[in-house]
Amino acid sequence: MIFFRHVDPRYPFLWETPDQPPARWHDNGDGPVHYLSDTSDGAWAEFLRHEEITDPEDLAGVERTMWAVDVDEPPVRRSGLPFQVVTGGSDTYVRCRSYARRLRAEGESGFSVEGAALQRGEARGWRVHNGLQPGKDRTGRVLVLFGPRPDLTAWPAATAGRPPTYLLERVRYYG
Repeated sequence: MIFFRHVDPRYPFLWETPDQPPARWHDNGDGPVHYLSDTSDGAWAEFLRHEEITDPEDLAGVERTMWAVDVDEPPVRRSGLPFQVVTGGSDTYVRCRSYARRLRAEGESGFSVEGAALQRGEARGWRVHNGLQPGKDRTGRVLVLFGPRPDLTAWPAATAGRPPTYLLERVRYYG
């Protein structure tokens, strides 16, 4: 199954060491933990939310590599945390990190969760029928994988890429 991840073009598509900056599902020293979106829009939305980019003019300076990552057997476990926690601001991170830490201790390789950044129904994509048309409403998901993952293969889908401006209206920004 293909998932998407954006990164600074200077770096590989995955972390290899535990010294990555803390985020929703891991704290200092918990890594590596990898966050992969089921759509490129979801991956871009995570970037826009994190960087608090709301102005189309700010997109001109963005240059990221978007990777298409092949995950042969994604974890089937889904997060059991409430919607408000998995999509909330940094005040919800303690609860998210505790949940992820418990799963790692239980030997889980990861889990999937509704994406925090892309609003519900906005992972719809596009279809062609009498021109380009929005696809069916779809809610995006994020795959959270624990530990080094030398088993994963990826291809750069875009280098020096930037998110499309239509996403600025679809992002669930921090409250």
